[in-house]
Amino acid sequence: MLFADNVVLVDESRAGVNRKLELWRRTLESKGFRLSRTKTEYMMCDFSASRHEGGDFSLDGQVVAHKDTFRYLGSMLQKDGDIDEDIKHRISAGWLKWRQTSGILYDRRVPQKLKGKFYRTAICPTMLYGAECWPTKRRRPATECSRDADVTVALRAHKEV
Repeated sequence: MLFADNVVLVDESRAGVNRKLELWRRTLESKGFRLSRTKTEYMMCDFSASRHEGGDFSLDGQVVAHKDTFRYLGSMLQKDGDIDEDIKHRISAGWLKWRQTSGILYDRRVPQKLKGKFYRTAICPTMLYGAECWPTKRRRPATECSRDADVTVALRAHKEV
């Protein structure tokens, strides 16, 4: 079985996207592929002040689900263009990686220098994946800036024990 995931169709009008979606479906089906009606979803981004026509997107007569956020190539996209969901997702992924590797990080027999190197090579990249593409804001909530402080406190606490 073959999959054609992570395809984005972009157009300035709803009718244009519907045409592209139908063309994509017909093309895939002519080659023996199937476009999943249940997994296909859309997100509409309003980047201009003009009003857009109403209505739904449909795929072979079935209405396509509307989402305000969804994952694309490992990042969380939001219809308002913000990055809050992506930051929350990255922080969660980092803590998940921390919990998965806590056996190494809390092991007293593992040297502190090796723990630091492991943290920099395994956990930080998980948390910071895609961060170089994030637009900057003047202020971010303090909870988003405390990642390194939390990890430092955790490492120090186990070093002293």
